[in-house]
Amino acid sequence: MGSKMSFDKPDPDNAFITLCREIDYQEGPLSGIPIAIKDNISTAGIQTTCGSKILKGYIPPYDAHVITLIRSAGGAIVGKTNMDEFGMGTTTESSAFGPTTNPVDPTRVPGGSSGGSAAAVASGLVRMALGTDTGGSIRCPASFCGIVGLKPTYGRVSRYGLIAYANSLEQIGPLARNVRDCALLYSCIAGYDPRDGTSLDLPAPTPLRSEIQGKRIGVPAEFFGEGVDPAVASVVQSGIQRLEELGAVIVPCSMPSMRYALAAYYVTSMSEASSNLGRYDGVRYGQAPDTVRSWHDAYSEIRRAGFGEEVRRRILLGSFALSAGYQGKYYAKAQAARQMVRDDFERLFESVDIIAGPTMPTVAFRLGETSDPLSMYLADILTVPANLAGVPALSVPCGTAHGMPVGLQLIGRHFAEDEILAAALAFEEGSA
Repeated sequence: MGSKMSFDKPDPDNAFITLCREIDYQEGPLSGIPIAIKDNISTAGIQTTCGSKILKGYIPPYDAHVITLIRSAGGAIVGKTNMDEFGMGTTTESSAFGPTTNPVDPTRVPGGSSGGSAAAVASGLVRMALGTDTGGSIRCPASFCGIVGLKPTYGRVSRYGLIAYANSLEQIGPLARNVRDCALLYSCIAGYDPRDGTSLDLPAPTPLRSEIQGKRIGVPAEFFGEGVDPAVASVVQSGIQRLEELGAVIVPCSMPSMRYALAAYYVTSMSEASSNLGRYDGVRYGQAPDTVRSWHDAYSEIRRAGFGEEVRRRILLGSFALSAGYQGKYYAKAQAARQMVRDDFERLFESVDIIAGPTMPTVAFRLGETSDPLSMYLADILTVPANLAGVPALSVPCGTAHGMPVGLQLIGRHFAEDEILAAALAFEEGSA
């Protein structure tokens, strides 16, 4: 038996691109819960833009697998949230639909690229939301907005219907105001999907429990290195001390591959983006070209007008990294460095259960503060290793610095979402 609800709340933070005013839903574990969806996840009959002019007005003819699961669980999808264009950013300022602001402080960014989803949750517009995480795009806004965000293991949640940025890195995951809601939404979207070649057939997530006693928590020194705000480091160290007080065993350790992780991530993601975004040519997607002009001129003009500056920059850099004579110098080396990151995680997880550190090196930036792209890229230093290795990672609020939220990042072994959620719940309850 289906039910209907209305959703007509003000959106002062510009969290949404598209709102659904009248929503149908059915009974289930998510029955009637308002859920926001990042605008790069396909929704049948609802505009899906990826925060880009080039897809404005595009309405997918089908639902992504996660949307089908949410609908069957009774979730009420209330709209599509703002994001950095095609997921390329850390602030949600590169959206063609204007920036989203942070509900904690409207002069600051909410993080990115899932900033709209995080802002919608943090402001109370919705109880939970879906984001995507290619290099930290769930955990960054969760940290900046003071909520919980989970990037699942690569392959644990179907990517069918996710508009691709960097296929080998990205995952869909939940954002919520507390660990229990985050775990609930995760349990509804995790599972095997034969339409996604990277999807894995694994047992369903176990019921959430609070468990930290005796867990060995590795704390890499590199997570507190150059570029990490001392005030943020202090808050996170206090959070790690709290884990110890709750019964965990803290194990200092080292992750030498961190020095290569950021470069490996950006070469990999930009290379994959240059290939994935080739389809926006005015024939398959985008505005129809002027057929009087040459195809080359029309193609260039469509992409110049449709893509923002950051997307164009990443396409150009990725195309260069894959070009003849340079692929071995850049892309191949990036894959070797990526394997070093994987090896480091495997080595550490032989002696620890969970790895902990800051989610982000700073608190939320002020609007316009990261006009230099390099400073924005450097902000991803603590989140990209989990994407390179494909392991699950979660951000949980652990305090404030400079009056803004700070996130504690918990990273687990492959498919250990239940373990890091249990530790996060123990931390959340122990900090209440």
